[in-house]
Amino acid sequence: MSKKIAVLVTDYFEDSEYTEPVHAFKEKNHEVSAIEMKKGKTVKGKQGKSEVVIDESIDDVSPEDFDALFIPGGFSPDILRADERFVRFTKEFMDAQKPVFAICHGPQLLITAETLKGRDITGYKSIHVDLKNAGGNLHDKEVVVCQNQLVTSRQPDDIPAFVRESLQVLE
Repeated sequence: MSKKIAVLVTDYFEDSEYTEPVHAFKEKNHEVSAIEMKKGKTVKGKQGKSEVVIDESIDDVSPEDFDALFIPGGFSPDILRADERFVRFTKEFMDAQKPVFAICHGPQLLITAETLKGRDITGYKSIHVDLKNAGGNLHDKEVVVCQNQLVTSRQPDDIPAFVRESLQVLE
């Protein structure tokens, strides 16, 4: 069954961490909506290889509109977590136990939303201490699935495992 996936993304996202999962989601007929501050804006990946046209403004969407949340890495999640609207949006997915997929620096939004206490988690090496300080049970492995709801990975090399487990959770 086709699911609606919200993607929180802004400039300086890690190109492959956005493009490869989104491609895989669309291949399985899931609907993907890029969400940022301004609908119609074009955001650019930090490698300069990818551009994303924003489908929806954060002000015009609600977590109820979606079945799952995807947070690609790069500098994008760090920028977005400074905006309370994105933090609240993320927290509502976690509180509702809806599927959440976060790779690399993506879990920074989960840290700021204060939703990691007691959760199994991984992320990019430089945020391991932050994940532990947020109460997460850190595992340094390519993909971690917590309660068949939260899927996290560390880096671009982990994308195949991340995509595989994310698609599994969506089924």
